Amino acid sequence: MQYRAEINVMPIKALLDPQGKAVENSMKNLNLSEINNVRIGKHISLSIEAKDEETAKEKVETACKKLLSNPVMEYYEYEIYKDVK
Repeated sequence: MQYRAEINVMPIKALLDPQGKAVENSMKNLNLSEINNVRIGKHISLSIEAKDEETAKEKVETACKKLLSNPVMEYYEYEIYKDVK
């Protein structure tokens, strides 16, 4: 069965996010000072061939832990969807 994972990887909240801070400061230059606490991360979309949703989740967990995120500096969240064609 084909599944799709939508994964968000973000910096841990306790860590400084220099890219997010730069964007936040630029908001002030655009007269958007009401926008704050900007955090910049990455979004990853991928397809998984698996026998069931539980197996698809296990594969996504492995990919996130071993390749897609750095657990020292980042956390991740994901959703799994049946990929209907």
